[in-house]
Amino acid sequence: MDIKYRTIHSFGSDEIIINKSKFIGYAKPISNEEEAISFINEIKTKHRDATHNVYAYVYGDNNNIQRYSDDGEPNGTAGVPVLEVIKKEDLRNVVVVVTRYFGGIKLGAGGLVRAYTKGAKIGLDAGIIVDKILFKRVKVRIDYTLYGKVENELLMLEYLIDEVIYDDAVNIVILCEADKINGLINLITELTSSRMIYEELDEEFYSVRDNNLIK
Repeated sequence: MDIKYRTIHSFGSDEIIINKSKFIGYAKPISNEEEAISFINEIKTKHRDATHNVYAYVYGDNNNIQRYSDDGEPNGTAGVPVLEVIKKEDLRNVVVVVTRYFGGIKLGAGGLVRAYTKGAKIGLDAGIIVDKILFKRVKVRIDYTLYGKVENELLMLEYLIDEVIYDDAVNIVILCEADKINGLINLITELTSSRMIYEELDEEFYSVRDNNLIK
């Protein structure tokens, strides 16, 4: 299993007018192919009066599932450009639908490619492109006399303290990227001269953008 991949954080939508045609870009992260199909059908129902509802989606550890539809636009001018935007951004587990309301001016093949490319991009940008990184939640139990020293070092090195529980000792719950766990253990061991109890609690993928966690 990969511990890091690019996708979007949440549902997003935006719209643009190009030569009087309105293009609405929708994007959503998915956890299986059925969610992609359900989302496509939802948008098609919402915009049943639209001229076209073009879609593309990718799913799987290696994006091994890739689907698209031109929905009546000339072959290769709509679905493929939408799919190419997803692939160019190196995104995984994402579905995009671009809805078009025809405004009376034909765009030509090149114009359609550019319009659907733009429609896909604004939808994805609205969903916020992020890195999904696997974090582990770990609990470190230390003596009160060591807490200030350990906390200062963790904050200085930009580890994420999720929770602090006080009983007859201090229990620091830390969010740590999965591939940095060994470094964290070594750090705490050194700071406390091995006077600590360490426990891994669980793990979860979190959205990260510009080195900031998005919840």
